[in-house]
Amino acid sequence: MFRILPSIKTSALLKNLNKRFASSKVIGIDLGTTNSAVAYIRDPLDLKSVTIIENDEGKRTTPSVVAYDARNERVLVGDAAKRQALINAGNTFYATKRLIGRPFQDKEIQKDIEHLPYKVVENPSNHQAYLSTATGEVKSPSEVGSAILTYLKKNAENYLNEEINKAVITVPAYFNDSQRQATKDAGSMAGLKVLRVVNEPTAAALSFGLNTKEYSGIIAVYDLGGGTFDISILDIEGGVFEVRATNGDTHLGGEDFDNILVRHVVDKFVEANPELDKENLLHNRGFMQRIRIASEKAKIDLSHIQETSIDIPFAYEGKHIKLIVREHELDEMTMPLIDRTVPPVKRALKDAEVEPEEVDEVILVGGMTRMPKIRSIVSETFGTKPNTSVNPDETVALGAAIQGGVLSGEIKNVLLLDVTPLTLGIETYGGAFSPLIPRNTTVPVKKTEVFSTGVDGQSGVDIRVFQGERGLVKDNKLIGDFKLAGIPPMPKGVPQIEVTFDIDADGIINVSASETSTGRNSSITVIANSGLTEEEIVKMVQEANANKEMDNILRQRVELITKADIMISDTENTFERFKEVIKKSALFPEVSAQLRAVRDLIKKFKSNESDLSTDVNEVKRATDNVQKMALKLFQDASKKSAGGN
Repeated sequence: MFRILPSIKTSALLKNLNKRFASSKVIGIDLGTTNSAVAYIRDPLDLKSVTIIENDEGKRTTPSVVAYDARNERVLVGDAAKRQALINAGNTFYATKRLIGRPFQDKEIQKDIEHLPYKVVENPSNHQAYLSTATGEVKSPSEVGSAILTYLKKNAENYLNEEINKAVITVPAYFNDSQRQATKDAGSMAGLKVLRVVNEPTAAALSFGLNTKEYSGIIAVYDLGGGTFDISILDIEGGVFEVRATNGDTHLGGEDFDNILVRHVVDKFVEANPELDKENLLHNRGFMQRIRIASEKAKIDLSHIQETSIDIPFAYEGKHIKLIVREHELDEMTMPLIDRTVPPVKRALKDAEVEPEEVDEVILVGGMTRMPKIRSIVSETFGTKPNTSVNPDETVALGAAIQGGVLSGEIKNVLLLDVTPLTLGIETYGGAFSPLIPRNTTVPVKKTEVFSTGVDGQSGVDIRVFQGERGLVKDNKLIGDFKLAGIPPMPKGVPQIEVTFDIDADGIINVSASETSTGRNSSITVIANSGLTEEEIVKMVQEANANKEMDNILRQRVELITKADIMISDTENTFERFKEVIKKSALFPEVSAQLRAVRDLIKKFKSNESDLSTDVNEVKRATDNVQKMALKLFQDASKKSAGGN
């Protein structure tokens, strides 16, 4: 049976030598595809005091990006990882939430692989999609997720000056059991006891409902984030939050919008340069990473301006990309994706037995809902303008923190009634799917049904558990199986086999079967696709804790070297672009020589980053000095150029 692993407590790196004490506080974490956030309740008596905790760079959200160095010894998370993506594309992992708990052969995974600069491989033991670094080290998506959770946990501990070991983590409402279990695995690896896995739209509704004084009514939460789309219909009354229906698409989000714009940019570049081989471009990791970064920025810009420019100097073989993209063009390109959100909305309304005009508020969640065209489609679908008062990037984490307060007893008089998103059942004779728990059933829930054998003298039965809405199991998803043996020989149809489904508040499924005449029984907790054994999780936690202090020191050194590398690369590129102008200055030879010296110094440090006997600040001082001299060079060259004209 599955059991939540005990958190392994070790001494953390103490800030300013202050002693931290274990806390009963429960943090709320939104582990997002593109960005993640962590929140806590400052004052349990004031629900409006729920607060986002800024990260160590002073930002309220953290990019869900994890990078490993060339030897897989050091880990960068968030903005630090994102900054070095251009020079380390094969070891920088983003959008891994789209892979978590999914089989490698999943058709959506195979589509994603075409767009990713890093390598996705099949784990031979469980056939899950795993990640491979440039040196061939294989990591599970849960392990990458745990790095993000560890970073958020550390930021919370630094902010609160307390040891934190309990959390509520959110997942897309349409995540299946294996994806939920893999998310809990990530929390365990980060040293967190995950008290509850909460659906993201439900968390957003908690945040909205409890921050809107005495709110009662029917709300719809339209959640389009970086990787997934969810729609939930909830009824809020008297502190009771009841999810009436949920629907969605676990592979529809901002990443898909980015992919369309990336392809558009590549097509336009090849159009302008027909001598280039498009396939070579698509397989050039550095080139594609630069286009992805620029395309994502353009997409974000077009949420508040009608026209933007994608400018990438020296994009490929000395050729530049300069492309104007307009809001209406992005709308046209991505309309098939936007249209995909409408059928799930209609299904959720139908399941909830609610007409669009009966919805009192439509809450928008996820960064993609800032796109004007999406807001327009939401208005058309519901017949009313959506509520834009909540921050779509933060409201899920805030709701998770509120649920954490409910579970810890800090918050009273709030009851959350969530639902299971997919129908659950077993395979019966002929490959038929026999449902036991219909979709949108409130959890926790327990249900028992009686089955029998299909063959005379049958001494055992295979219990195969499926999720889905189709009548035949071949069209649904197998999530686990086990065998009940020792049935006495009897004619078919005589043995009474009781099959019980027990779903907890996290949506984790326990299935048991017993034969009534003998009392023989067997059971399973459905973790078949979580991808990691408990032993693997324990080992990863122990290794992370054992090296925590040294990892922190080395991470800071790596970040400093990476930052210097990027600054020097930018300066080198600028020199190349304006060489004809700046070489007229008398300062040019000296600055060029210093630039080469700093580049050599960076190479020296990168060749042995773990050597603590070297002073990494030497690189910082040299880089700062070159930046100052380069500024003087450009000022001098500008004056000479102006004088010459």
